[in-house]
Amino acid sequence: MNSIFQRNLLAISLFAFLAMSTSVFAQQYKLDIDKPEFDDLLSPTIDGRTTAKKFTPKEWLEVEVKIKIESSNRDEDFADQVTVKWCIAAKVTENNTTKVRLLEKEINYVNVPIGEEVYVSVYLSPTAVRRISGNDNAAKTIIEEVGGEITVNGVSPVKSSGIFTTMSKKKGKWWNVLTPYKKIPLLNKNETPFKFFWWDRYAEIEELD
Repeated sequence: MNSIFQRNLLAISLFAFLAMSTSVFAQQYKLDIDKPEFDDLLSPTIDGRTTAKKFTPKEWLEVEVKIKIESSNRDEDFADQVTVKWCIAAKVTENNTTKVRLLEKEINYVNVPIGEEVYVSVYLSPTAVRRISGNDNAAKTIIEEVGGEITVNGVSPVKSSGIFTTMSKKKGKWWNVLTPYKKIPLLNKNETPFKFFWWDRYAEIEELD
């Protein structure tokens, strides 16, 4: 009786293992990721049909990364969800003291094409730039390093291909040794005046109800 029970238990365990293995192998992804690029963008002037208002445009800081997803499933044309965790090490000056602080942002993207190059991005507002540096026009100089992790449909891409960084990958996930700094937010593209600009260049951001 015991041997029959053991054989049944072994069969059930083997079936569960094979089912899990099949699920995992069916969802393997590889990412090609370029190194992050910085750009400073002036606040756009959009008057529309309203009365123009006078102001001096200030600098936003944009950080973007070009990615391309490859899937082991050749019939898969789109990823339902791509999650990018951004980690930015910025030189923040407070009380005449400058320290490297970790700014974080997690952004979800939907309907991301597979096998096609698209961009993902994150932003610091002009007020954030000024708070960090004390200067309205110092966007690119406030960043020490940029890095992060990308998952596709909740799965980490193979061979650590979902990790990106301006540093050597040999240094690992350097952001894990820094304490997150909550006072200064990072913004996704839809949270900026650039929401409707260059639409086809960027992955589609998930909008929560």
